Amino acid sequence: MSASDPKWPSAASLLVGGEGPGTGSYAVASLVGVHTFATSVTPRSSQSTPAAVRAALAHYSTWSFEDEVDLAHVIRVHDRGDIDEPDSDAGAAALEARVVDANSNFLILLGGDNALTWQALGALARGRLGEWGLITLDAHLDMREGRSNGSPVRQLLDEGLAGAHVVQIGLADFSNSAPYAQDARDAGVTLVARGELRVRGVAEVCARALEVAGAGGRPIYVDIDMDVCDRSVVPGCPAAAPGGLSADELREFVRLVCAHPQVRAIDVTEVDVARDAPDERTVRLAALVVLEALTGYVRRRP
Repeated sequence: MSASDPKWPSAASLLVGGEGPGTGSYAVASLVGVHTFATSVTPRSSQSTPAAVRAALAHYSTWSFEDEVDLAHVIRVHDRGDIDEPDSDAGAAALEARVVDANSNFLILLGGDNALTWQALGALARGRLGEWGLITLDAHLDMREGRSNGSPVRQLLDEGLAGAHVVQIGLADFSNSAPYAQDARDAGVTLVARGELRVRGVAEVCARALEVAGAGGRPIYVDIDMDVCDRSVVPGCPAAAPGGLSADELREFVRLVCAHPQVRAIDVTEVDVARDAPDERTVRLAALVVLEALTGYVRRRP
């Protein structure tokens, strides 16, 4: 790969500043960096994951071999920068203004920890959480009490998100508790364990999740917590455990879910750059998740 090779365009070239040039026939997506970390249950560094993911895009091209589509020819991604001090009240207000102002039907948010999910979906819903659906790909329920990266699903439910339209996929053994699982069930949340995903397959589980979360035509928010993966492929995720999803399963799910027209936004969370392996495998996988999301999104085009 060479950045100067005109026949091998870098995926980093997909990002354009601000509102970007005239879009013409291009699909339009927006990207915002939101490096939440201050309320993490597991202490983590303040080193910017969004910056690292943007840099990692340079390792990849714009061509999807499977879909035979060059993203550079069909989509523009407006990089709307990062939110300063996103864990503060001022940061939350800035995020709300940024996502409301985003000029696209598809938004990618780069965390940060999972506190981002509560902030971003709340900002998008603008007080109407009951009209949204949520799909999480996560080893954890995120149903803890209080306000942290372990509590965003509970916070959203408490603020009006309907449990009947929440689907949590990839839940891992020995990474959750019985009381929190019961809280989720009592709220009507659909829970899909890691083993069930393995038996039913990614495509079937994804299709059913979209039906449940999107019932009635409601918009869907998707949370991709990278610690759903096996720890060997995401050493930069503090809470990842052995036996999680493969990188391929993660990528397949993201491409499939983002092809659905009701999916309005997706976040990529729980990567701590300071803990990553020297080969940057976690950050590079996160960059591929961004590209899978974009490829899924352009599948919607006629």
